[in-house]
Amino acid sequence: MLTFIPTPIGNPQDITIRALKTFEKAKLFLCEDTRETKRLLRILEERFELVYPSDEVEFLSFHEHNGLRRLEEVASRLRSEEVVYVSDAGMPIISDPGQILVEYCQKHKITYDVLPGGTAVATAYAASGFEEGAFTFCAFLPQKGTERSSRLIELMNFRTNSVLYEAPHRIEKLIAEIVHIDENREVFFAKELSKKFQNYYRGTAKDILEKFKNGTINSKGEWVVVINAKKEKEKVLYIDDILTLDLQPKVKAKLLAKLTDKSVKEWYTELIAL
Repeated sequence: MLTFIPTPIGNPQDITIRALKTFEKAKLFLCEDTRETKRLLRILEERFELVYPSDEVEFLSFHEHNGLRRLEEVASRLRSEEVVYVSDAGMPIISDPGQILVEYCQKHKITYDVLPGGTAVATAYAASGFEEGAFTFCAFLPQKGTERSSRLIELMNFRTNSVLYEAPHRIEKLIAEIVHIDENREVFFAKELSKKFQNYYRGTAKDILEKFKNGTINSKGEWVVVINAKKEKEKVLYIDDILTLDLQPKVKAKLLAKLTDKSVKEWYTELIAL
């Protein structure tokens, strides 16, 4: 049987009793990073008296780069042994590897289970205080280029709030990009969730960017960002936002076509004429 086990996103005390008991029975650990998993298990041994026969347990890496190859090696063991999958932090598969394992079990009728546990998405959204119950999880944006710009514009036009992750070296860039699109948009930034230097920041995009620039907010650490949905119903403001951005005409045309009755070809022709 294969069990997906969520691990603490920061504080080791967030591990569940059920997760500890499952660790103790496991014979094979499939890990996003075996070093991180072993480090966590050492901490759990010291603090919570986790006991498992370490000399009988095997640890194998399983991530986006080797998953298919590794699956060929361990497929037969998923049915006959107690196998666990562990990502570095949080819920496996949610912006973490492991999806192909679920798909394989479903296809071959192998019993699997997913334990409930911590995830930065739900934790940050609960902390944001935004009143809407619905939200869209966007994981990480593309790192650069027009693909990143168009994706950010798209999610800022969602009718639901958006939640995304961002790396520390790009977090200030992200808030600057949000300001460029809509400086008065309300946002919530969560830093280092459940860790010693956890902090929450809520305000307009313009105000948050100013805090980054004057050093009030340090960019170091892991970030979750919640972008409040746009409240205005008039599309003309959003169209104007797109027209002022430094994007290729083809990209602009695709975005504008989603908001209007004009086709991509019509918008492209109009943009070229301009």
